[in-house]
Amino acid sequence: MRALERPGAHGKFINVGARRLWVRGVTYGAFRPGPDGTQFPSRGRVERDFAAMAKAGFNAVRTYTPPPRWLLDAAAFHGLRVMAGLCWPGHVTFLDDRRRAREIVEQVRADARRCMHHPGLLCLSIGNEVPAPIVRWYGRRVIAQYLERLFETIKAEDPAALVTYVNYPTTEYLELPFLDLVCFNVYLESRDRFAAYLARLQNIAGDRPLIMAELGLDSVRNGEAAQATSLAWQLRTAFEGGVAGAFAYAWTDEWYAGGLDMNDWGFALPRRDRNPKPALAAVSAVLAEVPFGNDEPHPRISVVVCSYNGAQTIRETLEGLRRLEYPNYEVIVVDDGSTDATPAIAKEYDVRLISGPNRGLSHARNVGLRAAGGDIVAYIDDDAWPDPYWLTYLAAAFRRTAHAGIGGPNIPPPGDGDVGACVANAPGGPIHVLLDDTEAEHIPGCNMAFRKSALARIGGFDEQFRRAGDDVDICWRLRAHGMTIGFSPAAVVWHHRRRAVGAYFRQQRGYGEAESLLERKWPEKYNAAGHVAWAGRLYGRGIVSGLLGRARIYHGTWGRAPFQSVYRHADGTFTALALTPEWYLLIVALAVFSLLGLAWRPLTGALALAAVGALVSLARAAHGAADASFPGVRGARRLRLRVLTAWLYLLQPLARLRGRLDHGLTPWRHCGDPGFAWPRARTWALWTVQRREPHEWLSALEQALRERGRVVTRGGDWDRWDLEVRTGTFGVVRLLTTYEEHGHGRQFVRFRVWPRATAASGAGLALVALAAMAAGAGASIAAAVLGCAASLVAVRALADVGTATAAVLGVFESTARAERRRTAAVQTVKRSTEEAA
Repeated sequence: MRALERPGAHGKFINVGARRLWVRGVTYGAFRPGPDGTQFPSRGRVERDFAAMAKAGFNAVRTYTPPPRWLLDAAAFHGLRVMAGLCWPGHVTFLDDRRRAREIVEQVRADARRCMHHPGLLCLSIGNEVPAPIVRWYGRRVIAQYLERLFETIKAEDPAALVTYVNYPTTEYLELPFLDLVCFNVYLESRDRFAAYLARLQNIAGDRPLIMAELGLDSVRNGEAAQATSLAWQLRTAFEGGVAGAFAYAWTDEWYAGGLDMNDWGFALPRRDRNPKPALAAVSAVLAEVPFGNDEPHPRISVVVCSYNGAQTIRETLEGLRRLEYPNYEVIVVDDGSTDATPAIAKEYDVRLISGPNRGLSHARNVGLRAAGGDIVAYIDDDAWPDPYWLTYLAAAFRRTAHAGIGGPNIPPPGDGDVGACVANAPGGPIHVLLDDTEAEHIPGCNMAFRKSALARIGGFDEQFRRAGDDVDICWRLRAHGMTIGFSPAAVVWHHRRRAVGAYFRQQRGYGEAESLLERKWPEKYNAAGHVAWAGRLYGRGIVSGLLGRARIYHGTWGRAPFQSVYRHADGTFTALALTPEWYLLIVALAVFSLLGLAWRPLTGALALAAVGALVSLARAAHGAADASFPGVRGARRLRLRVLTAWLYLLQPLARLRGRLDHGLTPWRHCGDPGFAWPRARTWALWTVQRREPHEWLSALEQALRERGRVVTRGGDWDRWDLEVRTGTFGVVRLLTTYEEHGHGRQFVRFRVWPRATAASGAGLALVALAAMAAGAGASIAAAVLGCAASLVAVRALADVGTATAAVLGVFESTARAERRRTAAVQTVKRSTEEAA
């Protein structure tokens, strides 16, 4: 028996020690029970089958029933690792009987004990495809809780064992974050659909390895040639898509299920008599080239590491870059004025070192860009290091797509200590924002790569972003120029989080500063409260779902949909507000407001509202801490980590608020040049002799307003307005357009503008009502204070809509003057032509 080292989950992949284990597997069984009750062939048959598997290039075999020790011995002898299925009757309503549920747990425990610690074991599967009707009957949470119970049962016996559950698309909505590996059985006969669904599964898997537990095609109905072709592209697409492994279904056409031998299917690579089908040779050829074909081109990639006093971590970065499995790359280290040993460490490696004074992160990125000799420029932070195949997957993604930039996951490494583990689960970390499963709106700066030509086209990075925000800005600028950003789930880097609470606070305060810079440059990306409105969905740790768990599952009529997914609703206004840094300002304002209760007792109720606000923050923190993942940590230590994580949830908005307030991103900010026009509904019209499409008129107005520093939002598909102009928090002006065609290029264009108060200005009405009530109760001091506060809100709302109205009218007037000049010029030309005739 070979001495096989034990495998472990390592981010998105499986490693054996420091070596990558690409799981190249084939399924085996289930078989009719033998005289001893074991659902496997004879030992001699198994030995011959395993020898043939190894010869064909497989290194793993999946069983559907618990393997006896002798089978594990045989697998290890031939260099195969076993994915052992721990079977139980999941096809029946097994939870109706508590005794049966307990018996299943004990059976799984006993079966697992027979396999544990064996060198031939890859992982244990605690189930395979609990049918959708059973899951729908009990509900996804009940089934997930029971599967977690089975998971914990095995981990209690062997904490180092890899444990998984094999799911399938019909119960995709089962959320099982505790698993070590994510496994799915998928049968799709279209390559494009398979690749698209694979990308979706990668996002479901998150930071964990994804294994395709069954892939195949029936040769009885489709023919053996079609089976060979299909299996080849399925496996190739799976590995190119970043899976940690895949199992071809199956080794032999012998298949026993439900007490019957199944004779009308032919999914196997060899036939029942073990004579090979064409699929076996096709699969062997693909497995020999995992993860990519040997003839794939390797474009030149320049890896840029920007560092300022990064001596504590940059050695890990450079060691990781030295171990990259990619034949055509260079490393450029840009030392941005470090005062520690960073330059000396960089000189120990085969890199190009460029040193200069401290001028900020974006400047350093541009220095690296100008020095880059590759067609692709990849950026990694000095507190991160890459997976060995990082550049391989980035290059493959650039080859397959026309994306200007591509990013990948950044995973917190183990060993960062308890605080580092909690920070990794806290909000404010480097996350990616996806528009769909493959296209991104934003990729974090610790793991991003771009075509050099695309960066040159937009002038590189904006150097006002000295510490953060540069990655958001560059992605928005590329998209504004009509380019796209991609996401490769297998292009992984390991990224240290802050390992001290104080360092985390300073980082988040810096992010608040970056938000203020971004809001000034991209005001249309931010709402009235000063928060970015992402078009896509955020992925990463520290993303808090709705407190009430607002989600629906698409089951299809009578639960018959083959692909059943979870669809989550966006948080409502109140719960979304509770996530913002300004929520703390509101709590403080209510607490201060309650002091007026000394003059009028009913106002002491504001203290109760402040308490409710604080409780909402606490509930959010507790909810986030409960969702936090601490693999391998149990008992009292896990409870301590959850408490610390909850504290970080409470601390993070405060740190962001500090940074935002220090740099002008306040709820009472005002944007654009001063000016005022009385806010009332107006209609404005003009004649033109050069016809334009309605969207051209609106685009010109939008551009002119933005040049004047106004925030302009386009109306959506359901809105009865075309543009909304905002200069502050308390009021906006909306615009609607129509036009008449009068032939010969003449148009009569009409615009209607009208003011509109925002939800924030509703505070003024509430204050007016309270002031009136206080006056009626004879509390003159409270009435006077409330009246003054209402007046301030009213004045500010009037100023906001007045300046917005003035901006719109100013643009209208300049547009009218331009049209009059154009009309006069056309008429002059027409008269000259007539006189000449």
